[in-house]
Amino acid sequence: MEKTTVLIIEDEKKLLKTMADFLEMHGYQVYTADNGLEGIGQFKKHSGEISCVLLDVMLPFMDGNEVLKQIRLSSDVPVIMLTAKEEVEDQLKSLSNGADNYIVKPYSLAVVKMHIEALLKRYRQEEVFLTAGDIRIEVGAQKVYVKDIFVDTTPKEFELMHFFVKNEGVVLTRDHILDSIWGYHYVGDTRTIDTIVKQLRKKLGDVSYIRTVYGVGYCFEGRGNEKKA
Repeated sequence: MEKTTVLIIEDEKKLLKTMADFLEMHGYQVYTADNGLEGIGQFKKHSGEISCVLLDVMLPFMDGNEVLKQIRLSSDVPVIMLTAKEEVEDQLKSLSNGADNYIVKPYSLAVVKMHIEALLKRYRQEEVFLTAGDIRIEVGAQKVYVKDIFVDTTPKEFELMHFFVKNEGVVLTRDHILDSIWGYHYVGDTRTIDTIVKQLRKKLGDVSYIRTVYGVGYCFEGRGNEKKA
């Protein structure tokens, strides 16, 4: 069974290690960072694996809300904010920046684990079906439908289609797509993405919704093209 991967970004090193050890003991794969800049680096490096982020608000070099904004530029991965601040304004700020949940210190590790499990359960239930314009994706079954007609895709075509729909409206660089789908250590080049995009466009016909951003990468615009399809 594939492990659930969590990224913990926390500057209290003793707490960071304790939390990482606890989650690993319960079967999670864990990546860690003790400052905001390192946290962003870890997220970019492992974004294709990470299922949830535990993010402290008060961090060196770049605070948690800035890290959250950077994450939300390219991903809708579930993020739980960890903070010693109880003020409602601070909680609202994080939530408005795209946080999914908020836990105030001090907290028990068991409570953190329960929050992760509840959030991932809800997230996965929402992810059973994804839609954009005339495209519908059955995530678990790895099936793509256009106007309710099944479109046969290869595993990598499905992964790329799923990634596009999850990041609808976001301009994605070729390097980011490559790292997220093929993994950070993939030795191929970005022409692989161009080839699969070409295949997807052919299969999806007039509802591919995949716009080329010249010199950068691609942007999937399902809602923006819905009336044109």
